[in-house]
Amino acid sequence: MSSQEYNHIIRIVGNDIPGEKKIVIGLTQIKGIGYNFATAILDTLKINPDSNVGYLTESEAQAIEKLITDPSSANFPSWFLNRRKDVETGKDIHLLTSDVDFTLRNDIERERIVNSWRGYRHIFGLKVRGQRTRCTGRKGGAVGVAKGGKISPVKSSAPQAVAAPTGEAASTTEKTTAPTTEKTTAPAEKKE
Repeated sequence: MSSQEYNHIIRIVGNDIPGEKKIVIGLTQIKGIGYNFATAILDTLKINPDSNVGYLTESEAQAIEKLITDPSSANFPSWFLNRRKDVETGKDIHLLTSDVDFTLRNDIERERIVNSWRGYRHIFGLKVRGQRTRCTGRKGGAVGVAKGGKISPVKSSAPQAVAAPTGEAASTTEKTTAPTTEKTTAPAEKKE
């Protein structure tokens, strides 16, 4: 391996992969390629999966990129691909990088537009695949009856002093408080 030229960064399918990583792990950094798919690619091309990415030759990197972009050329089974029976083309394809997110957004938007059950679940942020929702998935909006009505009193350790009112405000408060004190004292006097 020392006779080969070492590259610190290899670019495969628009992704920069550090040269110190193992080839299998480096290929999984490309969105749309998992560990099993990377292993299958390296087995097909007869490349040692334990060697580092930096020791890949230019021809090996091109062969990996060609196989990633067109896996059907190497007779990969259709169940190995991540998009079978595409809605628009009807073909079995393998999506990579930003195409994965773009296609997912389009699929969800299509479900919403046709008003399917899955579309409704997506719109309201609920679980789509038939999971139970009684006790899980509660971090979203409020579901059920909310407690309320009473406001708990503020508890403080020190007594609060009330400032004496001044000016016009003082005269209005005295007028309003005077009748209430008379009413409370009057029944007490009658009882005695």
